[in-house]
Amino acid sequence: MNLDPALLEILVCPQCRSTLFVDADADELVCNACALAYPVRDDIAIMLVDEARSLPDPAANAPG
Repeated sequence: MNLDPALLEILVCPQCRSTLFVDADADELVCNACALAYPVRDDIAIMLVDEARSLPDPAANAPG
């Protein structure tokens, strides 16, 4: 994945406007606030909520 660092500084989650984190192994930009992962295809970030993948809820796996 080869995204412009300046672009990464200004991109935010289109759903909640939180900061995104790069998951280079999965070629995704991840929003921890709303648990969505936006795909990056051919070095283009697909910033559409309908294209995002829902991430598992970490609280669901916590012992309790």
